[in-house]
Amino acid sequence: MTDTAHHAGTRSAEGALALHEPRNEGTAPDLDWALDARANQSAIERRAATLPSRRSVKKEWQAAWLARAVSCIDLTTLSGDDTPGRVRRLCAKAARPMRQDLLDAIGLPDLTVGAVCVYHEMVPAAVEALRGTNVPVAAVSTGFPAGLSPFDLRLKEIERSVAEGAREIDVVISRRHVLTRDWQALYDETRTMREACGEAHMKAILATGELGTLRDVARASRVAMMAGADFIKTSTGKEAVNATLPVTLVMLRAIRDYGERTGFKVGYKPAGGISKAKDALSYLALVKDELGDRWLRPDLFRFGASSLLGDIERQIEHFVTGRYSAAHRHAMG
Repeated sequence: MTDTAHHAGTRSAEGALALHEPRNEGTAPDLDWALDARANQSAIERRAATLPSRRSVKKEWQAAWLARAVSCIDLTTLSGDDTPGRVRRLCAKAARPMRQDLLDAIGLPDLTVGAVCVYHEMVPAAVEALRGTNVPVAAVSTGFPAGLSPFDLRLKEIERSVAEGAREIDVVISRRHVLTRDWQALYDETRTMREACGEAHMKAILATGELGTLRDVARASRVAMMAGADFIKTSTGKEAVNATLPVTLVMLRAIRDYGERTGFKVGYKPAGGISKAKDALSYLALVKDELGDRWLRPDLFRFGASSLLGDIERQIEHFVTGRYSAAHRHAMG
C-alpha cells in the first residue's frame, strides 16, 4: 500500500468505504428544541472566513484527502438535456473516477465515487450502467428543484424511484413551511417522505439559500433530522446561493446537537458551487473539526458535484507526475 492509500483508507473488493451505523429513525416532534436553535452570524462567518488559511495539507497528505473527497462525491447530472447516453458515460466515470495509472500510483485501484445522482427519469439507465459495481444510484425526487408539485405526486415519485432501483432519494423540503414558521407541517411532510423511501436512504434538501437566516437553517436542520432524514443537504444546486462554509458550520453543529440528544449519526451533503479541489479540502477540514474523522466516510458525508472530480483528478495527476494537464483531459464523460 502506498502512503497515499494508507492515509486515504483502504477499500473492499466491492470498492466501498462503507461503515454501518444504526439508521436515524427520527423522533417525536419536539418543536421547542428545534426553535431553541441559535446561530451567531458574525462569529460563524468569521470562523468560516479563516478556515482555508488555518487548515492546509500538502503533498501525499493532500493527495490522500483528495482521494477521500472522491469517495464522497455524488457525481451528478441534473440538466434538462440529460439523455441515457450521458448518464451511462457519467456512470462509467463514477466506477473509475480517474485514469487507472493514477489510481494505481496512489495505491487505490478500486476507488469509486459515493453515488451517481440523477433525475427520476434517468434512474433505470443509471441502475443498469452501474450493475456489478458497488456505486448506488441517488434520485432527486419530490418535484425537484422547487418541491411545489402536489404532495401525493411527490410521494409517488419517491416510490417509483425506489422501485426502479434508487438506493438513495434526495427530497426537497417545502421552503414555505420554514418561511411561514409552520414547523409542524415541515416535520409531518418530511416524515411522510421518509416513510415513502422505505429502505432507501433519504437526503433532505433544505435549499438553505432561500431560507433567509442561519438560525432558520439550524431550525430546519433539526426538524428534518427529527423527521428521520438520513442526511441533511444544503441545496438543489439551482438556487442563487448554494453551499457555503457558514451554512455548513451551522448544519454540522445541528448534526452534532442531534447526535448528542438521540445517539443517531446523521450525514451531511453540501451541494452546488463546489468545483475546486481546494474548496473540497476546506469542507473536509470543517467536517473533521466539528464532527471528527468518522464523518469523513461516504456513509456520512457527500459532495453534490459534477465538475469537482475533474479538478481533483488534475491535482492527483500533478502529485503523481509533477505536471498539470489541461482541464479538458479530465472530462466527465
